[in-house]
Amino acid sequence: MSTQTCFNLTAVDGLARVGLVDTAHGSFETPAFMPVGTQGTVKGVNPEELKSLGAQIILSNTYHLHLRPGDEIISGLGGLHEFMGWRGPILTDSGGFQVYSLAGLRKVSRQGVTFRSHIDGRAVEFTPEKVIQIQNNLGVDILMVLDECLKYPATKEQAQKSLELTTHWAERSRQTPTLPGRLMFGIVQGGMFDDLRIQAAQHLVGLNFDGYAIGGLSVGESHEQMISMAKVCLDVLPQNKPRYLMGVGMPKDIVAAVSCGIDMFDCVIPTRSARFGRLFRGHGYINIRNSRFRNDPSPVDTDCDCLACRNFSRAYLSHLMHAGEILGMQLASIHNLRYYQRLVSGLREAIRARRLEEFARPYIEPTGHKTD
Repeated sequence: MSTQTCFNLTAVDGLARVGLVDTAHGSFETPAFMPVGTQGTVKGVNPEELKSLGAQIILSNTYHLHLRPGDEIISGLGGLHEFMGWRGPILTDSGGFQVYSLAGLRKVSRQGVTFRSHIDGRAVEFTPEKVIQIQNNLGVDILMVLDECLKYPATKEQAQKSLELTTHWAERSRQTPTLPGRLMFGIVQGGMFDDLRIQAAQHLVGLNFDGYAIGGLSVGESHEQMISMAKVCLDVLPQNKPRYLMGVGMPKDIVAAVSCGIDMFDCVIPTRSARFGRLFRGHGYINIRNSRFRNDPSPVDTDCDCLACRNFSRAYLSHLMHAGEILGMQLASIHNLRYYQRLVSGLREAIRARRLEEFARPYIEPTGHKTD
């Protein structure tokens, strides 16, 4: 077991940081937002488009790729980067979220998790060691350990029991070999209990992971609870390692978390919202399906440089969405993903200029997500 010096801090403003994470497939800047490509694809957006939008690292999912098409098939075809045509860094979720989201299809034990495949019903066992091996087969750059994402709300007893299991799995994961140059992140769990979060973070720091994720948040708790729990973890996690807040989130969440010292984020919100017509702009969003946009000749956002805003009107996007045309969802996804990359780029610039508080204020004030 060894750790690598993968994170270089380049600027700070209060607790917020700008840094550079080095991986086997290149470096990426933080704060970073990772578009979610669960099945080896970000829905409706190809790799060249993702790169042009400013994405430097993407996320895929161990569970789903293991089931279909299979990590050994992907390995035989040159690994996930070659398979999906993305040449930059890739982080893979461990499948731990499926322990949470597929509760009716799985059984959890100290050994690992047994799933019933949502595709064909066959039994699939995930142990900490197997999850790392699957990610090795995929050839990804950042591997996540197997963890249990606790339901919300949970009792202290439930959280304690779950944390003991996740800690045991983390120890076994850390002893499992990875490919040269790959990074392994531990995941802090512990529910909504400060003492359990502190205990978990301290134990993971002792295992000397290459980076640390904060899991088990954005599962139904309030924004204030989420930020409070993140702060508790950050008080313990080392300054010289990247910190990743899993599954987050709305722009307000990202800005607030960056202000506390978080470096990395992922969420399906940009593309999922796009498919339903919610388009982010400024410090809020609009719903392009609303009738008032059917005759609107203006772009979604005059400040945005994405393909949709450079070439098409709100009226056209409204028409596409109402007609159920695939192009409408593609253009909306491109716009939202560009919005998120502009957001983290703006955060990096604000931190470098030591004006983060000014930049953040409109996002985190109570009016920050009203439509216009």
